[in-house]
Amino acid sequence: MLYHLLTPLSDGGDVFNLFRYISFRSGGAFMTALIFSFVFGRPIINWLRRMQKKGQPIRDDLPQRHILEKAGTPTMGGVMILSALLISTLLWARLDNGFVWVVVVVTFGFGAIGFADDFLKVRRFSVKGVPGKLRLGLGFLIALGASIWATTLQPEALQNTIALPFLKDTLIHAGWFYAPFAVLVIAGSANAVNLTDGLDGLAIMPVMIAAGSLGIIAYIVGRTDFTEYLQLYYVPGTGEIVVFCAALIGAGLGFLWYNAPPAMVFMGDTGSLALGGALGAIAVSTKHEIVLAIIGGLFVLEAVSVIVQVASFKLTGKRVFRMAPIHHHFEQKGWAEPTIVIRFWIISVILALIGLATLKLR
Repeated sequence: MLYHLLTPLSDGGDVFNLFRYISFRSGGAFMTALIFSFVFGRPIINWLRRMQKKGQPIRDDLPQRHILEKAGTPTMGGVMILSALLISTLLWARLDNGFVWVVVVVTFGFGAIGFADDFLKVRRFSVKGVPGKLRLGLGFLIALGASIWATTLQPEALQNTIALPFLKDTLIHAGWFYAPFAVLVIAGSANAVNLTDGLDGLAIMPVMIAAGSLGIIAYIVGRTDFTEYLQLYYVPGTGEIVVFCAALIGAGLGFLWYNAPPAMVFMGDTGSLALGGALGAIAVSTKHEIVLAIIGGLFVLEAVSVIVQVASFKLTGKRVFRMAPIHHHFEQKGWAEPTIVIRFWIISVILALIGLATLKLR
């Protein structure tokens, strides 16, 4: 919004000219989201506590410590994240950029699904919210619409193709199969982050790390000079996604202030589904779907641990892990919650660096 209001006032040598630069507007988005979280975070948490009274329902199949220590903590903290993210993005991003809207629509579409799920849980004080099939179906529809939309914004040569990391000038032309693949990326990312959100601060930091990495990728693939040097595919317009990523990091840091152990609020499905969907939408927009699996490898590990656990139990009657997702496995082994969280953060940083390395190693 500020870009459209203030850049026409610039003569090329004044302060208004700063709003032409993605780097400046990204910094503004970051600070706006962070300040919003600090100013309105406590009132939002107090509102959630009054509305929910008993806090988030705790599943009885989780480690006993959760029932004793986390009972009464309000959920739906994703409202804080998404409010800061939406306001900052709309304020600082170019609103004539289609990729920004693709990511925003996916984020708040999945956020709406998560909000409905959280609302039903706290209203009934039950771990059952929106039926699983309905939740998945709505997520698939949002992801399908977003994948088709993003494809129409990309150069014709890149449409319905999958770029392979570590290989230059290599595209898989998927044709009609690309849409299901992109849906899997977006919806899979949303649900993988949702599964990861089980300990205080566990999900939000890896999301910020992934967002920062994808923001770097979005900026690079949106510039011809960088793509020519690194032998990447040029996707004009993706650089503007950096503003969204910066806002997400600012909102995430603000939320972490209140979510750090012991958490004053949980993000809930409102936040985890929305943020995971956002990462998937950015990867699809920038043609780095496979790289997302590397950068977000922690989320993949969490999701795979659940799939393996369920499949093993149904086929053999035995469990591979003491409990799934895998962070609960380590809890059952006696690891302290901060130990698990910080070690998983370290793994996220390592995976992000490997993912960024694919930009050069070709």
